[in-house]
Amino acid sequence: MRDVRLLLVLVVALAIVAGGGILVPVLMDRLAPPAERPQAFALETPTEPPPAVPPDVEAFSKAMRAAAARVGPAVVAIGTSQSVDASAMPFGFGDDFLRRFFGAEPQEPQPKPKRQFRQQGLGSGVVVSANGYVLTSNHVVAGADEITVRLADDREFDAKVIGNDPPTDIALIKIEAAGLPVAALGDSDKAEVGDWVLAVGAPLGLQKTVTAGIISATGRANVGIADYEDFIQTDAAINPGNSGGPLVNLRGEVIGINTAIASRSGGYMGIGFAVPSNMARDVMNRLREKGEVVRGWLGVSIQNLSKEMAESMGLESAEGVLVSQVFEGGPAGKAGVKAGDVIVGYNGKPVKDVTELRTAVAWTEPGKKVDMVVLRGGKRETLSVQIERRGDQPQLARAGGGGPQAPAEIKDLGLQVADLTPETAQRYGYEEGQGVLITDVDPTGLAAKAGMEPGMLILQVGGKKVRNVAEFKEALKGIDVARGIPMLVRAGDRQLFVLLRKR
Repeated sequence: MRDVRLLLVLVVALAIVAGGGILVPVLMDRLAPPAERPQAFALETPTEPPPAVPPDVEAFSKAMRAAAARVGPAVVAIGTSQSVDASAMPFGFGDDFLRRFFGAEPQEPQPKPKRQFRQQGLGSGVVVSANGYVLTSNHVVAGADEITVRLADDREFDAKVIGNDPPTDIALIKIEAAGLPVAALGDSDKAEVGDWVLAVGAPLGLQKTVTAGIISATGRANVGIADYEDFIQTDAAINPGNSGGPLVNLRGEVIGINTAIASRSGGYMGIGFAVPSNMARDVMNRLREKGEVVRGWLGVSIQNLSKEMAESMGLESAEGVLVSQVFEGGPAGKAGVKAGDVIVGYNGKPVKDVTELRTAVAWTEPGKKVDMVVLRGGKRETLSVQIERRGDQPQLARAGGGGPQAPAEIKDLGLQVADLTPETAQRYGYEEGQGVLITDVDPTGLAAKAGMEPGMLILQVGGKKVRNVAEFKEALKGIDVARGIPMLVRAGDRQLFVLLRKR
């Protein structure tokens, strides 16, 4: 009993001490004169106004806002859905998995039950006509069973595909609506590196998102995204879901259709690509009129002309494209174009590189005759070519003649060549008399450095056709290896020029 009373006394004492620690300071503050009381925390009003924004900066900000406001109402979010077949086996474990981990042998093959699920996709687009035509990327809507377009005012419509063009990754879709806000398509040829641009769309499903950056490059090709590449590269943030949305200049004009990003993680890394508006406009008009894009075909394989290759061929500059192969029966062959010609002009315009020529030919109406300027032996010739419709698999050029000769080792070049026999021709898919076969390559020699390999066929040496070892040796006479020896070689169905040069 005594212990209980002692415990109660201790508890009361502690309570008094604790209470005093809180109440006593409060009472002291209340009893102190007003001047000595602690003041409560209060926000101070700045004594100076914020610094003025420089007029140029304010004007730039207004231009950004105006551009976003002009194009924003015409930008849409696109949702897609398609049925995808999948194995009914849970977790996707199949026979290979069972054999690897359990050593189980599968039973007799049985039809596997399948189930379907709906695969969803997101993208962007831009309205290009008041009656419901929407321009977007082909990969956004390709294979979709259902397409839904959500406008900037949150109205939703079902859409149908009018036409698509995988080679440029452009598609045209339509919704049943009228009086829609329309984006203005600008002239992408006027876009320059350093220009400020906006990317508008629904990245990661976040509609009405605007990001800003500059044009990092124009005419970007060989990216591996599409067959016909002439991309505008930008550092404006583009993420999944931006595809199909517009790239806009400060006047609010669409100068590109965002199509892809360069990324290892799938997210923004400062490099995005847009199809130029001029190319997208041409594709759109053809899709709208015919539902497809019909392209011209010249019937040649071409490659860019390096400075070293141009010097070895006695050319003054490396402008133009080198013809490495002429397809039999094609427009170029009928016009007299030969492998080794350098195309420097097409339809009245100079040709600088492969991308420029391929694009020009593609947009030439099949059946139209155009003048093409070529350099042959250092002389300019003008040839009239009638462009044909592009097919899927052009026929390969063929040659004939020649008889078997003894193999030859050319130590200075680091290779060994032999005539084609019926057996080797059949093995590699060539024909007798087409050229000389490379049978061995010194890994440290000039041929190896030029990318030549056993199994390749040498068709020309220094502009001269070689159909056997004797002609090959004759063509090498008097050629300066220090200046370079251009050779036309074939590997399978592909032909290209290589340069053997001692450095």
